[in-house]
Amino acid sequence: MAADRIRRYLADLLPNLGRALARQPWVMRAVPVVTLLERMMRRLSGGRRGVLDLARLPSMELTVPGRRTGIARTVSLLYVPDGLDRHLLVGSNWGRPEHPSWSANLAATEDAEIHSGGRRSKVRVRLLQGDERDRAWERVIDYWPGYAMEQRLAGSRTFRLFELVEI
Repeated sequence: MAADRIRRYLADLLPNLGRALARQPWVMRAVPVVTLLERMMRRLSGGRRGVLDLARLPSMELTVPGRRTGIARTVSLLYVPDGLDRHLLVGSNWGRPEHPSWSANLAATEDAEIHSGGRRSKVRVRLLQGDERDRAWERVIDYWPGYAMEQRLAGSRTFRLFELVEI
């Protein structure tokens, strides 16, 4: 009984620490380091694992065609699981005032590819709006409270929120 509680505590330690740190504005200064480490780990693991995975946070590589060039672009992102085959992606850009470029590419397409946990999947993409977006935003904030702080940092920009459904 006590051993099970200890195991559960240790299994939740890194994700809980990550959630606590994500609420701190000073963490945004570490963005270049996190991005570099994520890219390096993804390369070394053949795309299977990233820094966020070490903290037991769900991350994926998203591959989407460029809206102008059509050239496939890949970026590593935190996602919010929402069911077995549904994922929510937030275009927070670490709380910067401008939208991330990947979100403009994603908004311009209906299909993309994700790579997570060693598995590749095709997904159908939908930009959420209105009440549907508001409900999804509540699920996102419950899962990863750091997005609320990033939204405050971004000022008046409303984050793009996407639903990806595996097909």
